Amino acid sequence: MKKRIYIAGCGGMLGEAFYKQFKDDYEIKCTDKDVNEDWLTFLDFRDFEAYKKDVEAFKPDYLFHLGAYTDLEFCEENKDDTYATNTMSVENAVYIANNLNIPLLYISTAGIFDGKQDLYDDWDLPNPLGAYARAKYMGERFVCENANRFVVCRAGWMMGAGPKKDKKFIQKLMKQLKNGNKELFIVNDKDGTPTYTHDFAKTVKELIEKEYWGLYNCVCGGQTSRLEVAQELVKLVGKENEIKITSVSSDYFKDVYYAERPPSERLLTKKLELRGVNKMRDWKISLKEYIDNYYQNYL
Repeated sequence: MKKRIYIAGCGGMLGEAFYKQFKDDYEIKCTDKDVNEDWLTFLDFRDFEAYKKDVEAFKPDYLFHLGAYTDLEFCEENKDDTYATNTMSVENAVYIANNLNIPLLYISTAGIFDGKQDLYDDWDLPNPLGAYARAKYMGERFVCENANRFVVCRAGWMMGAGPKKDKKFIQKLMKQLKNGNKELFIVNDKDGTPTYTHDFAKTVKELIEKEYWGLYNCVCGGQTSRLEVAQELVKLVGKENEIKITSVSSDYFKDVYYAERPPSERLLTKKLELRGVNKMRDWKISLKEYIDNYYQNYL
C-alpha cells in the first residue's frame, strides 16, 4: 500500500517539483486556489472548514502545506491578506495534522533573517524585516511550537518550473534575454543561496522517509550573490559575449522593489549534512540542469 500525501498550495513552482518527485511513490492529492494543471483540484487553504474537510476525506499519512504569497511588495501593501495566507492558514494546517496525528511539512524562507551576518546556520535566530518575512516566520514558529511531528524546510532563492510558473530571479532574467535586452542591471549588494525545487523536494522525501522531524535549512551548495548568479546564467545560455551586465546598488530598483530585503540570506545546510540526508547540489550544477530541462528553445 502506497502512503498518501495531501499537498495544499501545490499550484506554484515548488508544487510542480513536489508533484513530479512524489507522484510515482505515493498516492497524492494536490490542491490550490489556482487550478492551473489537470492534476490539481480547487482548495483555498485559508478556509479552515473546507481545508479540514478536504484533507480528512483523503485520509493522508502526511500533510504538505506549500503555498504562500512570495511577492514582497504585494505583502507590504496587503498585510492582512498576507497574514491570513502565510500565517493563519499554516495554523489551520497544524490543527488538521495534529487532529489526524500525521506529520506536517511547512516551507519557510531564508528571508526571515535580517542579513546582518554573512551566513546563517539552522540554529541562528531569525529577525524578520518586512510583512512577508514576519508572516513566514510566525508560520514557522507556530509549526515548531505546536505541531506534534513536523518538517520545516527553509528555502533560499527559489528556481524551478520554467517560464510558466517561475516568477523569481532566473525567469525575470531569462525574460529580459528573450525580449532582446543587451544589458542587464543586477544588484551588487544582495547575497544568498539558490534553491532548486527538485533538489528541495528530494531532500524533503529523504527527511520524511527517515522520519528526521525538525527544522532544516534547505538550500543548494555554494554561497553566492545576485550578480554572480546573473553572470553564470548568461554564460550557461552562451551569451556572455553579447550581454553586458551592469552592477548597480539596490537603490537603482527602489521604486519597483521597495520592500526591505536583507543584504545576506546565505544559509548553511548544517543539519542536513550532520544527518547525512543532503540532496541539495551545488547551485551551479542545479542551475545548469534547470536551464537544460526547462528552457529548451526558449531564447
